[in-house]
Amino acid sequence: MDRIIISGGGTGGHIYPGIAIANELLRLKSDLEIIFVGGKGRLESKVIPRHNFSFIPISVAGFPRRPTWRWFQVIPKVLFSIADSFRLLGELKPKAVIGTGGYVCGPVLLAASLMKIPTLIQEQNAFPGLTNRLLGRWVDEIHVSFEEAAEYFNADKVRVTGNPIRREIRILSEAKASTRMFATFGLRSGKKTVFVMGGSQGAHPINVAMVEALNHLVDRKLKTSTNEINGNKEFQLEPFAAKLQIIHQTGQDDYELVKSEYTKRETKITSLVQPYFENIPQIYALADLMVCRTGAMTIAEITAYGLPAILIPYPHSTADHQRINAQAMASKGAAIIINDAELTGEILAQKLIDLLFNEPRLGQMAAASKSLGRPNAAEEIAQAILKLAF
Repeated sequence: MDRIIISGGGTGGHIYPGIAIANELLRLKSDLEIIFVGGKGRLESKVIPRHNFSFIPISVAGFPRRPTWRWFQVIPKVLFSIADSFRLLGELKPKAVIGTGGYVCGPVLLAASLMKIPTLIQEQNAFPGLTNRLLGRWVDEIHVSFEEAAEYFNADKVRVTGNPIRREIRILSEAKASTRMFATFGLRSGKKTVFVMGGSQGAHPINVAMVEALNHLVDRKLKTSTNEINGNKEFQLEPFAAKLQIIHQTGQDDYELVKSEYTKRETKITSLVQPYFENIPQIYALADLMVCRTGAMTIAEITAYGLPAILIPYPHSTADHQRINAQAMASKGAAIIINDAELTGEILAQKLIDLLFNEPRLGQMAAASKSLGRPNAAEEIAQAILKLAF
């Protein structure tokens, strides 16, 4: 049986693109065997088997980014992992080897390249990770998600294809949410819907700011025109919150705190609050505006739906890649950025008020977001892999 190896890990941002590519490969060529290679005892060793793919662990360590005595501990481990990769590839004889980032894929891709096995890497962020920047010199093809990342690689090898996303997201991103779908979640169509999401584990600063923002949103009145009397328009004030509903993914740690704050205001503002949403593709379909971090997968998913966003980059991301991802989206007019250090409930509330009922601007941002979306990335990358392999 023909085999393809996918290697990458350490974070979900490296793991889930590989899973999306694997599923697309099997859809295009069902007789393939897909094997994942990742770090022993790391996140990928738990996630990959849950998605019904074979997983082979290897022992590997990443180099510290600055010279340190720890290099003397790491070098033997790296050399051993390269030797282990040569042995593994010799036994499995894959048609191609794919890397999705994280230092675990370095030895595997290097060994594959030296063995003349077709190789391809997929880079998720606007600023490429160190492993992929190094591997770019060796591999056959490089697929990036952001145009900004292309400048770090050989132009002859690089392709801008986007981030691979789940097929169900691709399908739902083309559909318009129905009244029934809103009702399923206890929400109403016709209201402006904000989806607040710090990530699967939540983001404490975003949770706190959103809770603080609730008072500002509830207190704000909207001026709406009614009729004209003797040439003068007569205005009526309506509660801003009555036209708004909020979906909030809190993460487990902050759930009780955040939920209680929404409960205090449940007669004034409609909300749906959960620690984590399993049905995230449907939730995206309901939203008019995102408040979120700027991981590469989040950006790929929301642009597939054409969602405008208030982006709050995680300030401690490796090489500050979340800020760079956010700037790539904001520079195209698809989002605005609030830096974590500047985030307050008052500022967040004002940005929400400025955007939600400025229909021309919200529409322009949505169109810009949609233009950045590449929902067919997984299929395009899978096709490129098959072309390399066969």
